[in-house]
Amino acid sequence: MGGFFGVVSKEDCVNDLFYGTDYHSHLGTKRAGLSVNNSKGHIRFIHNIENNYFRTKFEDNLPYLNGHKGIGVISDNDSQPLIIGSHLGTFSIATVGKINNIEELAKKAYSKKMHFSETSGGTTNPTELIGMLICEKGSFEEGIISVQNAIKGSCSMLLLTKHGIYAARDKLGRTPIVIGKKKRAYAASSETCALPNLGFEIDKYLGPGEIVFITADGHEQRKKPGDRMQICSFLWVYYGYPASDYEEINVETVRYRCGRALARNDNINIDVVAGIPDSGIGHALGYANEKHIPYIRPFVKYTPTWPRSFMPQEQSLRDLVAKMKLIPVKALIEGKKILFCDDSIVRGTQLQENVQILFDYGALEVHMRTACPALLYPCEFLNFSTSRSTLDLAGRKAIAELEGGAEKRIDEYAMAGSEKNGAMVDKIRRRLRLTSLTYQKLEDVVEAIGLPKDKLCTHCWDGSGYF
Repeated sequence: MGGFFGVVSKEDCVNDLFYGTDYHSHLGTKRAGLSVNNSKGHIRFIHNIENNYFRTKFEDNLPYLNGHKGIGVISDNDSQPLIIGSHLGTFSIATVGKINNIEELAKKAYSKKMHFSETSGGTTNPTELIGMLICEKGSFEEGIISVQNAIKGSCSMLLLTKHGIYAARDKLGRTPIVIGKKKRAYAASSETCALPNLGFEIDKYLGPGEIVFITADGHEQRKKPGDRMQICSFLWVYYGYPASDYEEINVETVRYRCGRALARNDNINIDVVAGIPDSGIGHALGYANEKHIPYIRPFVKYTPTWPRSFMPQEQSLRDLVAKMKLIPVKALIEGKKILFCDDSIVRGTQLQENVQILFDYGALEVHMRTACPALLYPCEFLNFSTSRSTLDLAGRKAIAELEGGAEKRIDEYAMAGSEKNGAMVDKIRRRLRLTSLTYQKLEDVVEAIGLPKDKLCTHCWDGSGYF
């Protein structure tokens, strides 16, 4: 997915930029970059963070960075921020999103005799493409609006200029941007959790498609927000950090409400409740408190060397990380009927191993409750699960087995309570060796978030959404 942070200050901004960007490490796994603008122009550093912390990679660069304005980004894909020279002036750009029609847009650019320098493996860098499209227009505002109308998918962005920072949210608001303020400085961030420890307080949530220009004295709206919004629901269920708010709704609060909803719809006889660390914990606490059943930690995450931020792209290494970071506690497992809550089931490979470990350690029963419906559709708007085939999803694999390998009637399997949905869930349960398995109903996820269904993107669960 990815996340970014930008700051404009009347003093040197580099410490705020460094730590503010670091607070987005849970959103990206591959590349990170910082760019500042000062009297010497634009200065940039980019590093690979697949096998190390953001802070470790950039600490040595800090003595070479200074200035009152800067942007940083952590990304799952392309190297950024990029520095672009144009008739609008030189600017740095960072983006978050997914461009589905990138080849079409690149061909149009080639027909105009344009060229791209940031290519890898023969593919166009989406951030460079966005920057070049902006430069076709007579102002930054016109260029950003043109991009918002041209792309299919989503794109939020920060543009660093010599005068300040442009922050522009995706046209349908699939990814968030919040403005923070403190004495002598303003910031733009994907995550509100990046603000409090740096002394910022929330000043404004950008609306879908809204554009603002930020200086050390404040921010000015350059384009009003649109009427339609489709913010990603998975931000609250999984992606977002517990301390963050989106649309003024806290992540941990939503997870707690999801857990309570699971409990209200359940009548299973169990001894204890647990959450798969980390994103399953909030859901499990909600379940346990609603049912008045003890919450325990039968799996403890070893954080010193196996943090969530270390997540390589190769699936075999991802599985190794998932296995090694969770240590079972036999004293809490043996002789227990345990119910686990988790945010979702993607492939289910590691969950299957965890379930077997629990039985090996003496669990009498292992039940699973997931905080959202089964993932059945590929994400069209963000970079969620891009490293996995759709057929690798646990739900799609079960449907293929039930349908004899055919890809059909997916919508019927998405309907909670239907015969086909029940058959799919049971197929997944048996493959994972669970005593029981229940998925959250979509209407309960929507209610837990607290926004109208038409303002949420739920495409990965029910195939809906604006394209």
